[in-house]
Amino acid sequence: MLKSKLLTKVLVSTAVVVSLVGTLNAAPKEKKYIIATASTGGTYYPVGVGIATIASLKLAKKHKMTFSAMTSAGSSENINMIDKGEVNFAIIQGLFGSMAWQGKGKYEGKPKTNLRSVSMLWQNVEQFTVYKKYAKTGNIMDLKNLYGERFSIGGRNSGSRVSAETILSALGIDYNKMNIQYLGYSPSSTALQDGKIVGMNTPSGPPTSAVTNAFATIGADKIKVLEFNSDNLKKIDSGYPVWTPFVIKAGTYPGQKADIHTIAQPNLLVVTKDTPEETVYLLTKTIYENLAFLHSVHKATLAMSLQKAIVGLPMPLHPGAAKYYREQGIKIPDSLIAK
Repeated sequence: MLKSKLLTKVLVSTAVVVSLVGTLNAAPKEKKYIIATASTGGTYYPVGVGIATIASLKLAKKHKMTFSAMTSAGSSENINMIDKGEVNFAIIQGLFGSMAWQGKGKYEGKPKTNLRSVSMLWQNVEQFTVYKKYAKTGNIMDLKNLYGERFSIGGRNSGSRVSAETILSALGIDYNKMNIQYLGYSPSSTALQDGKIVGMNTPSGPPTSAVTNAFATIGADKIKVLEFNSDNLKKIDSGYPVWTPFVIKAGTYPGQKADIHTIAQPNLLVVTKDTPEETVYLLTKTIYENLAFLHSVHKATLAMSLQKAIVGLPMPLHPGAAKYYREQGIKIPDSLIAK
């Protein structure tokens, strides 16, 4: 009986040791990360899928990290989900990022100070297209000539509408004096071509099909994309410093003979401050070492480059991203260094 009890104890002890050794020798547990994007019909989703795909291919085997992209309603929902810990990374519009970081707009009094930037991805270029008879100077302030006229500001719940209202308010242009229409890009272009509206707002990476179609049908001699000067930009950036100068090169649109001087805001990848530094470092490194792959995923990423990675970011960089950029010789301004 005594031998039996002793043997049982030995077997149990051996099992515990074997279990512990097995645990110590087991492969590290795979870490799974989710990237929030937007609807499947836009640019956010395919780019997010591209980033998740290349990151998983490059990091799964050696670093045990996998990434997946999920659809969402866009910037606003993405910020809410990342704030609640429902996703790990998110693609958002620069303006929404600035509002969230500063605690302004819909985030009034509730700043999202847990957010950190990873990279600027591509730019949303502001393109306010109007009939030339209203473009007396060619500057954005000509929108005042549209008071009482039908103007499409973007979809009712779109980021395009929010950015347009923010820009016009900063410039003292009262869009409420216009006959505002809430149309998407394609419907706006069709309405402009049919003469049902006299202007439209279509921020996007040029060439934008809605603008291309309008130029091709109406003619470059009859419509114009309004321009912004340095004074306009200074006023707009005073509230949300995310816009930078942008030049739409001549020939981008049918019949466009001269460069168009406008402004653009970034679409960016964000993460929470408590995400491991190594994770963000490796993801950032993977993105910029595989730009050719992302270029094949969506033409919007053709604008991506290491030199533009931190342009217009509305919040400090995550230390993991900052580490990679420093290694590449990029000088990081104090405003983007996390305190």
